[in-house]
Amino acid sequence: MTGGGFGCPRSSLTSSRGRVQFRKIISGGQTGVDRAALDAARTHDVAVGGWCPQGRRAEDGPIAPRYPLRETPTDAYAERTAWNVRDSDGTLIVAPGPLEGGTALTQREAEARKKPLLHVRLTDPAPVPMIHAWAAEHDVRVLNVAGPRASEGDGIYRQARSILEALLASA
Repeated sequence: MTGGGFGCPRSSLTSSRGRVQFRKIISGGQTGVDRAALDAARTHDVAVGGWCPQGRRAEDGPIAPRYPLRETPTDAYAERTAWNVRDSDGTLIVAPGPLEGGTALTQREAEARKKPLLHVRLTDPAPVPMIHAWAAEHDVRVLNVAGPRASEGDGIYRQARSILEALLASA
């Protein structure tokens, strides 16, 4: 775990078991982990949102309208990343191993803004309790979720969605 809690009191949205009920899940809408987060949240009736590049740009074409994302003024992925980190209480990165590309940029952006950050690896034995503990400690209610796009990780959407479904089902 990295990032700072800055002495924030625990939220009324934290259960007695230390599990956070997220108010909103945000992401940039890219294929892979971003979409897994939005789809899991929609399944569990958690509000979704976030920023995406101008033109709703993603590797598979324009992001579908069912994802209520706002467009940044430019088509730069870095701007979208920075704005999602800025507008969240904390960032969860779901990735198989060392961070690269846009996912590494997300980490750097969170660290630069002194925002709570947790990197969950797909091999972590108990990611859901780890995420709940981190989110409760840092009073994360608006969660930014990031990670590799679909083309960067075989089965990354399915694996990330499984973790996020379990997280939201246990809140």
